[in-house]
Amino acid sequence: MTFSSDSAGIAAVVVTYRSAETIDECLRRLRATEGVAAIRVVDNASDDGTLEIVQRHAAADARVRFIANPDNPGFGVACNQGARDVESGVPWLAFVNPDCLVERDTLARLRALAAPQGEALLGADLVDESGVRDGAARRRDPDFAAMLSAVLGTRPAPKLELPADDSRALQRVDAVSGALMLMPRALFDRLRGFDEGYRLHAEDLDLCRRARESGALVAVANHVRVVHVRGVSSRSRPMFVEWHKHRGLWRYYRTFEAPRRSATTTAAVFTAIWLRFPLAYLRARLKS
Repeated sequence: MTFSSDSAGIAAVVVTYRSAETIDECLRRLRATEGVAAIRVVDNASDDGTLEIVQRHAAADARVRFIANPDNPGFGVACNQGARDVESGVPWLAFVNPDCLVERDTLARLRALAAPQGEALLGADLVDESGVRDGAARRRDPDFAAMLSAVLGTRPAPKLELPADDSRALQRVDAVSGALMLMPRALFDRLRGFDEGYRLHAEDLDLCRRARESGALVAVANHVRVVHVRGVSSRSRPMFVEWHKHRGLWRYYRTFEAPRRSATTTAAVFTAIWLRFPLAYLRARLKS
């Protein structure tokens, strides 16, 4: 089955790593999704049969192409690879995790909401398989002063999650989840894509902040619901994931906050981030 790209076509970019558990259903749904003109899968050296599943979809649908990386260069690098491989005539980009299960109209509805806004980076209302909302869909910028206070024990650890405001079709937020993002290709190109200095985690916070600072709207489409089967590829490697979460948080601080903070504050933030790491790893290990 083939679809021609039109003036409002959407290219879906999917980054895989040990995603065999969900990628077949993810791609089956994307191929049936309205408005999808291209699907690019970038695999970061999976060893669990993921690529074989992707190859079957590519053989059945000319819109599906894949890039097989010989190693794992990171999520942001792979997203940028997939976006660069899309034909220039496709004006919308959707970044879709392999554990996100979109509905037939999901991306078209997001595009319809984004188009009148000028430049907008939109996320969806992510839920787990039981319908419980994912707090990462609506986030504040990291509050490093609150993080320091938490390490000192003067107040609870800060949370990034924002409550959903279902009275609004579009809820303005600081950041949406990188599990599902839709934006004009022109905006992505102007931002020069994801910062490839992040290996895993916080690159979505970074992209959303740069989008906002450039004048774009960052918002969640509260009435566009998508199932997100979280953590499929990371359950077996909590040390790797937590290391890169904290490394990403430090890079985010250095990029956006350090230039306007004192050296003493920066040293304190560095200490707070890495004191938090062993506790976060232990929690993740217990969950996995």
